[in-house]
Amino acid sequence: MKQVDNFSLEVVRESQDTQMGEYNVLFDGNITGINVPYCVVEAAVKVDEDLFLLFLTDDVPFEEMLHIALIHMKQGILEMIDLGGAYTTGSFKHLEIENDRVNFHFIGDTTWTVRIAEKPFFRMPFTGDPRGISRPMAMKHYILISADPPPARADGSR
Repeated sequence: MKQVDNFSLEVVRESQDTQMGEYNVLFDGNITGINVPYCVVEAAVKVDEDLFLLFLTDDVPFEEMLHIALIHMKQGILEMIDLGGAYTTGSFKHLEIENDRVNFHFIGDTTWTVRIAEKPFFRMPFTGDPRGISRPMAMKHYILISADPPPARADGSR
């Protein structure tokens, strides 16, 4: 894995009060045919020749969420997970790549670690992920995520 800086986003449709925006994912300035509903690329990591992790935000001050997309340049979005929640604030920082994992900070003092599974896996909904992570129901998942220390609850306990 290695960090790359050749991804950007191009507006297809601006967000409205009742509708999220739509943005083309550009690679080296070229349209990939992949669209996402978020407008800022915080970071991009090359996993292998056609596989990339994009760390995206939607530019909403004081209620920021981080969206982690695993994209395949030929197959499109394989999986997208969300980190954060209503009334939580976070800023994406301290990205560090170690062999097969990406570490970063987003909310609080938690170090988040993302890895890509060697083969797709099944996960029961609402189980197995750290607090603050949401992912759509699907038969195949690819993104493994962990948190150390566990994210704090609203009352400060872990």
